Amino acid sequence: MRDLFGDKCNRHDSLKGIRAVLFALFFLSGFAGLLYQVVWLRMAYASFGIITPVLSVVISVFMLGLAAGSIFGGRIIEALSAMTGLSPVLFYALAECCIGVGAFIVPQMFRWGAGTLLMKGGMDSAAYLACSALVITVSILPWCVFMGFTFPFMMSFVKALDKSDKTGFSFLYLANVIGAMSGTVITALVLVELLGLRKTWTVAAYVNFLIAAISVAIAMAYPYKKNHAPKIADDIDRDIAPDTTISPRQTLLLLLTTGFTSMSLEVIWIRAFTPAFGTSIYTFAAILAVYLLATSAGSFLYRRHLARGGVYDTFKLIRLLGISVFLPVVLSDWRLRSLDIVFQSLILFSIMPFCALLGYLTPKLIDFYSQGRPSGAGYAYCINIIGCIAGPILASYVFLQYLGIKLSMVAMALPFVVFYMSYLLRPAYRAAMSKWPTAVVAALLIISTFVSYDHEMFYNKDGNSVARDYTATVVATGKGMDKQLFVNGIGITNLTPITKYMAHIPMIFLDRARFQAGEPVSALIICLGMGTTHRSMLSWNIKSTAVELIPSVRTVFPYFFDDAHAVLENPNGRIVIDDGRRFLNRTADKYDVITIDPPPPVEAAGSSLLYSEDFYAVIKSRLREGGIFQQWVPVAEGKIQQAVARSIFNSFPYVRAFTGIEGWGVHFISSVTPIKTPDIEEIEAIMPDVAKKDLLEWSTGKDLGLVLRNFLSKEQSAQTLLNTNKYILINDDKPYNEYYFLRRLKASLMSMRS
Repeated sequence: MRDLFGDKCNRHDSLKGIRAVLFALFFLSGFAGLLYQVVWLRMAYASFGIITPVLSVVISVFMLGLAAGSIFGGRIIEALSAMTGLSPVLFYALAECCIGVGAFIVPQMFRWGAGTLLMKGGMDSAAYLACSALVITVSILPWCVFMGFTFPFMMSFVKALDKSDKTGFSFLYLANVIGAMSGTVITALVLVELLGLRKTWTVAAYVNFLIAAISVAIAMAYPYKKNHAPKIADDIDRDIAPDTTISPRQTLLLLLTTGFTSMSLEVIWIRAFTPAFGTSIYTFAAILAVYLLATSAGSFLYRRHLARGGVYDTFKLIRLLGISVFLPVVLSDWRLRSLDIVFQSLILFSIMPFCALLGYLTPKLIDFYSQGRPSGAGYAYCINIIGCIAGPILASYVFLQYLGIKLSMVAMALPFVVFYMSYLLRPAYRAAMSKWPTAVVAALLIISTFVSYDHEMFYNKDGNSVARDYTATVVATGKGMDKQLFVNGIGITNLTPITKYMAHIPMIFLDRARFQAGEPVSALIICLGMGTTHRSMLSWNIKSTAVELIPSVRTVFPYFFDDAHAVLENPNGRIVIDDGRRFLNRTADKYDVITIDPPPPVEAAGSSLLYSEDFYAVIKSRLREGGIFQQWVPVAEGKIQQAVARSIFNSFPYVRAFTGIEGWGVHFISSVTPIKTPDIEEIEAIMPDVAKKDLLEWSTGKDLGLVLRNFLSKEQSAQTLLNTNKYILINDDKPYNEYYFLRRLKASLMSMRS
């Protein structure tokens, strides 16, 4: 037991030591918090679909919980400690313990919710979106509220240690942001690849329990005392210097604005920068890590300035924000893409000044408003988080959808221009102000609005078809056989006979007796793409259902085919906007053929949900007896292709594989019943003339029998496709194809040594 009221020197050392421990605890708390956000988002995708509303709801509920916990916790903690006689750090320990318990409850809640909502219609239905949002909220909100409690609870303890402390929020904020950055990087680069998702969130839970245990020990060493310590002149933190450039009311307005714009820009930047970095999980992790790194650097600089007794005033920071917010618009100009790695470096650098300034400004404003009071800090932080909640939703559903990428970024910059201009209207600032910052802000606004060039503008020309929705920007481009489909700047597919074979090959492997007996046949296509496979399937005069995640992909379908309107009006066909996996879970229908062509590359974020054993188990349940499942796997890293093959062979007792007609990629043909080699003469006899014409439409050869024999001659054996390591596979817990950093790093190091 220590005496908090010892001599000044001992007290100084005691404060310094305990603050180092508190910093470490909040570092770990931030680490676990970001880990939960990453893993919960992934689990939500698996349960409710890989759609933007799920992303927006998870982030918004996360922020809502932090806001509610901050404001409510700030109001009750001091009264709670006074009433119970317990140290605030003990309540902090309880909050961390509850978060750890929540880690084990959330997956169960998601599974229950996903099963309950299967009958609520497609993903674009209002009923499903509302109910899934409710389930996500009920599942994660309580634990996020406990996360929100941590700031005011610990601030109250810091205040109890030292009554003179008025900057407790920024101290804890810095530790939390550094921890969040570390959590983002380590989760993406190490934990999921090594441990899988389940063990990763278990690690986070144990981190929470460790924090709780240490906090209980601190509470025992520093018991609650009603009379706080007297102010000591050389305490570690100094009083906050008065800031005459902003009032408390303006402080709250600015906190609301920074929360709104920062989270909106995070969503906008991900869509803007995806064409430059690709669709892997590491793109999101890199942007978030740079965002948090710059934020923590700004917070660290603020703490350094605070210790030296002089911080930047708010007006100077707003002036710098008014300049830096335009840098991502200017430096991500799509005409610079030929610079390759330099272009990527420019993009990442462009967001750092803005994020660093927010990292400096946010804790400064909350310190200024709260003056060290947990209730004041909780209220100010809540206002900031309300902006964070609204930002992603409006960015997805309003700004990106109706303004596009470039103008959305400009729209997020305008509030800072308005704040800056409001200072110019004050005579005291106008007289003392240098003209060059105003000129720079004006020039950047003009360049960003009228000169800068994003990837949407690059493709939105020459008669191309461009469509935007809350999920993506979709572009249909090219002429003749050179037509291509782009989603968020990434090439998805082109006109190729491979996509026709995805329909015709499983159909020729289907039991011919069904056709001879006139039985109704139905097919399901997951991932519409250009619509080639759906169009080819309808040529067999059967019922065909195509499931597509992105509404705008269906919108641009007529760009690719002259007979698109006839296809859309065909009574045998329908296109459903839904997540393919969730559609299979909720439909009661069974199909003779299910064919899937996941969006490239195989390493794309979220793609493992369409390559996993768990997904194939759902597919088996939706195949009729004797039904055929076709999976196209493009060229990929050898081990990833082996992992996909292993997952398919583990899931289906009968599998055959054929090299693509263009000499690359693999068509996997799978079933729960034996797959007989089709008799070409019988196929020619039962195959409709329209289907024959369709299969040969883009083929160099016009002899159907010869074309089919050529394809069947390219069968691959299981031995050539499988790795001897039976643990190289894909399931929902271990997305082997998405997380590959460590194994590729190891391969590169071994290559360098050899």
